Amino acid sequence: MASLSTASRLCLRSAAKPSVPAVRALSSTAMRPDSATYNSPFKVSDKGNQIPSFGKYVSNSSPSKNLVFSYFMVGTMGALTAAGAKSTVSEFLVNMAASADVLAMAKVEVDLNTIPEGKNVIIKWRGKPVFVRHRTADEIEQANKVEVSSLRDPQTDEERVKNPEWLVMLGVCTHLGCVPIGEAGDYGGWFCPCHGSHYDISGRIRKGPAPLNLEIPEYDFPEDGKLVVG
Repeated sequence: MASLSTASRLCLRSAAKPSVPAVRALSSTAMRPDSATYNSPFKVSDKGNQIPSFGKYVSNSSPSKNLVFSYFMVGTMGALTAAGAKSTVSEFLVNMAASADVLAMAKVEVDLNTIPEGKNVIIKWRGKPVFVRHRTADEIEQANKVEVSSLRDPQTDEERVKNPEWLVMLGVCTHLGCVPIGEAGDYGGWFCPCHGSHYDISGRIRKGPAPLNLEIPEYDFPEDGKLVVG
């Protein structure tokens, strides 16, 4: 009796259980087309691999004609450059050169026949005074008797003159640039009243603060009776 009831319950459960239909498994892998038949969406052109043609840029004339034109242009540009450089250098040299008034004073001529013996003449050369002394025989002898070793700036009279009769020197005191007075001082030559420098008849410093002798400029005697300073 018990087995019958158990069997009947089992039958009722089986009848009440819904049937589940069979489901076909789907593959998770997508189907790919054959690589031989794949078409890329990007269009590739073969023109990028081709060498361009420059034929339309090639001159139709002969090579020698082109060379002649090139040489002509190079020569023309070279000539213009040289002319410009020459003009620039010329203008620079003209600007750097001395002016006309300075060139006019570069050299000064003096007529020595107008200077009596034993007298001084002062001329202007390059903006500076120049003393020209026509010395007497006694003055020349006096200048040569001086002991050179005792001088502050040792110089013999022969070293300071080209012609013993004519003493030519700048009239600028070597102390502070003053102009000495002629035929004055303790030694019969020149005296600077500003600071008390005494020069002898050869223009050599003998007493006072001046450290050097009066300077001798460049001069020459081109002919008798004429002196050219500068």
